[in-house]
Amino acid sequence: MTTRRSFIAQAGLLSAGAMFAPKMLSAKPIKNVGLQLYSLRDQLPKDVKGVIAKIAEAGYKEVEPFGYSKKAGFWGLEPKAFSDLLKANGLTTASGHYDMNQFFGSGKTENFESYIEAAHATGQSHIIVPSINGEFIKTVDEFKKVAEQLNKAGEICKKEGLKLGYHNHNFEWRPVDGTTFYDTIIDGTDPKVVTMEMDIYWVVRSGKDPLELFAKHPGRFEFVHIKDMDKTHNNLNTEIGTGTIDFVKILAKAKEGGVKHFIVEQENYTNIDPYVSIAQSAKYIKDKISI
Repeated sequence: MTTRRSFIAQAGLLSAGAMFAPKMLSAKPIKNVGLQLYSLRDQLPKDVKGVIAKIAEAGYKEVEPFGYSKKAGFWGLEPKAFSDLLKANGLTTASGHYDMNQFFGSGKTENFESYIEAAHATGQSHIIVPSINGEFIKTVDEFKKVAEQLNKAGEICKKEGLKLGYHNHNFEWRPVDGTTFYDTIIDGTDPKVVTMEMDIYWVVRSGKDPLELFAKHPGRFEFVHIKDMDKTHNNLNTEIGTGTIDFVKILAKAKEGGVKHFIVEQENYTNIDPYVSIAQSAKYIKDKISI
């Protein structure tokens, strides 16, 4: 028999369920998984066209190139030709890793200008700083100088319809006089012109928590590198889902962090063919992770 009291209780539970259901139902699988091409750095110079085709076959929709120079292009291909190759294989590129040390060291923009040209030719929206020469960031004053330079570079990108990004390793959290390089640049750069590409593996290896960074700096991380840590040797990578990093838990908060691009990277392989490895990682992300 349904009493007034039990009816109200049941109605309350239904209302609560209705409140939470939309949030649960809104989580969707990650479909457009990207690959940082450094993962196949040994294969690319030998057969760039064949490698790109195999990346598409492995289930990727996006790539993030590295190492571009005006002289060598993308593994011997001019930016337009590289873009055509990607399109022919159903791939896009939103970002690339470009060496910005010339700009940070001397302020010269010659290389930077060529990167902007390459980004336009390939349809990229972001120029990512992959790392920085340690000689430039020994003191807190130098940290602050680099933050200023990142803002300047970001403004240059903005005028060109692009955005600058910074990719971390773990050295950025080395304490110096009560702060760190990473804290300095994330606090000292303008979110409108400088975004962060969080390499989750290096965050974890530094002893930091990716979820805490998402919460502390919401919206600052438009890109993530998804790279797992071997269970036995934390200096080695392994296929996504087989290591120690809980990507299901971390990437459930991707929207809070502002993440729009999910990029697999694997720097080394143990007893597995690299193409089998990257396909396994892409499948795990698409099957197991919702955002």
